[in-house]
Amino acid sequence: MNANAHQEFLQHYQPIHEAFVRYCSSRAYALIETEDLVQEAVLAALEGFDRLQDKRKLLGYMIGIANNIVRNKMRRQKFRSEWDERALTKLESQTQNPEVALDIHFLLKALQQLPERQREAVLLFEINGFSMQEISEIQESSLSATKTRVSRGRQQLRDILTSDGRKLSVSERLAIYASILF
Repeated sequence: MNANAHQEFLQHYQPIHEAFVRYCSSRAYALIETEDLVQEAVLAALEGFDRLQDKRKLLGYMIGIANNIVRNKMRRQKFRSEWDERALTKLESQTQNPEVALDIHFLLKALQQLPERQREAVLLFEINGFSMQEISEIQESSLSATKTRVSRGRQQLRDILTSDGRKLSVSERLAIYASILF
């Protein structure tokens, strides 16, 4: 890749950097370091940048790359219980409250049960603060499909989490999770 291509990539990446890092932080939690995920995804996006037809869709392209990296990391993980222990320990250190850490831990486990596109839409909306229109552009879907994905994702989270007997609602858990990412 030549210097002009690097410069073009940086021009498109710079405005989306903060949003991308926040998304990576929400996906990588206790599985891989956020910085490692960001670096790996940026490198892959840089290598494939010349193949991206619409450069304005760089954020969606990079989110897809990050999702693939996380998915591959989870697939290779031998012991799921190690992730559970690491995640809970990290949550306890950040929240300073074991009860809240447990609530967020159950939220993270529930998020993993959602279909990929629903999970992505919920994280983009609830954790990263993207508008429905922005999410529909990132996911290359209609606005109504995006709204449906977020709504169904929230409902599935409610259904999953009502069985854990914890006091915090889904909205409260998502807000706390968003607040500890940065």
